[in-house]
Amino acid sequence: MSKNKLSKFAEVHALPNVVEVPYAELLKGPYKLQGKWSSQFFGNDFPIVLELGCGKGEYTVGLAENFPEKNFIGIDIKGSRIWTGATAAHKSGLKNVGFIRTYVELLPSFFGPNEVSEIWITFPDPQMKKGRKRLTSTKLLAHYGKVMKPGGTVHLKTDSNFLYQYTSALVHLNGFKVESETDDLYASAYADEIMGIKTYYEQQWLSRGLTIKYLKFIPHFENLIEPDVEIEWDEYRSFGREQRSRVVGGS
Repeated sequence: MSKNKLSKFAEVHALPNVVEVPYAELLKGPYKLQGKWSSQFFGNDFPIVLELGCGKGEYTVGLAENFPEKNFIGIDIKGSRIWTGATAAHKSGLKNVGFIRTYVELLPSFFGPNEVSEIWITFPDPQMKKGRKRLTSTKLLAHYGKVMKPGGTVHLKTDSNFLYQYTSALVHLNGFKVESETDDLYASAYADEIMGIKTYYEQQWLSRGLTIKYLKFIPHFENLIEPDVEIEWDEYRSFGREQRSRVVGGS
């Protein structure tokens, strides 16, 4: 592990807006803030919004800046990634943003029933080979259902046509209420809805001519069915990072 990563891990551990809980501790019972995040972590009664797989946390911080009447929590397992957003939020004095270093499967250990009002999923790994790891799979949706309020909203923003098609099929098969759906966000009427916040990776995809897909839906969590459909894989993701920039970039 590089010295830079080790330094970031140490800094993240010391930041007051980051929560890290050893898995062994969670085995003994839920985290102490379960059901109490707004009152005890943020000191208010605002709704809780999660960004899953938040990476560097640009979206978590951007949303917190745009919506001071909501509390935002970024979830990611990589401490060196969380460092960027958590540090920026701390330095700017944002009081309505926090981060948890954990796996999304452990959300019910951190949040109580009906505690989460909204979930954002921004540019996750599409997990083309491992369906159960997709952040919009029925397996993970079942975990979200344990913490989300009835009528809570899920947003998916992705460059992956595979993940977009898969999620769209799942949403329609299960009869979720669709509020927005487009395979070219910035050419659609929904562009203003996401407030122009662009992550580091999104800017890369846009510069290479890829369109951004967006789905906003209200799920239910009973008798969920996985779609049985054939979807073409994202060809560019089969290349390494350096090869990908040449193939997708057209140079």
